[in-house]
Amino acid sequence: MTNTTHFGYQTVDEQDKVHKVAEVFHSVAAKYDVMNDLMSVGLHRLWKTFTIAQAGIRPGFKVLDIAGGTGDLAKAFAAKAGSTGEVWLTDINESMLRVGRDRLLNNGLSTPTLLCDAEKLPFPDNYFDRVSVAFGLRNMTHKDVALTEMRRVLKPGGKLLVLEFSKVATALQKPYDVYSFSVLPWLGQRIAGDADSYRYLAESIRMHPDQETLKTMMQEAGFGRVDYFNLTAGVAALHTGIKF
Repeated sequence: MTNTTHFGYQTVDEQDKVHKVAEVFHSVAAKYDVMNDLMSVGLHRLWKTFTIAQAGIRPGFKVLDIAGGTGDLAKAFAAKAGSTGEVWLTDINESMLRVGRDRLLNNGLSTPTLLCDAEKLPFPDNYFDRVSVAFGLRNMTHKDVALTEMRRVLKPGGKLLVLEFSKVATALQKPYDVYSFSVLPWLGQRIAGDADSYRYLAESIRMHPDQETLKTMMQEAGFGRVDYFNLTAGVAALHTGIKF
């Protein structure tokens, strides 16, 4: 029997989802930051700034940034962890990781980068003080497995931060849908030459667990003191949890 999962609104074989998601990010990697600024009107930078503040990175911390893309969080974490710290930038997509690695190097940071799957993290148990994943969890096939892996590699007392698109406030749902399914694909075509990838983005957000569901998933993965912060009326949300 072949298990199935969602790729946006499509139902696909689990083994095919990884390849389909990879195609999306290979396609958009070169224009990823430009599109993020246009799509969110620059708000993604504020969301990440809030996430960085909530992370509370101190000198000497070991930090793992999963699905780190172009390296925004890893860059900020490395500055806070300092020369005695250790910050890893990881992504399952080679094109995205290459962009992130080059950006870090251009900023004088020799932060280690690694191509890896969040569902099979190649790190020892109880190693990191902080683990983060920004706008990557919704693309993972087995989110429960990935969350369990994130907990495994955290030290006791360590903190997980999950920044992700979420369920918007009811009053904004209709205009948000119009924007997501009409404006985003149009922008994707004009800027990145790829409407389909941004149509998938809109669909994947709708298929991602809402705030309360993700909170429950983190608790079931073994995290304590799980909480979330709605950002921009729920367009995005930051979930946090502690490994006890």
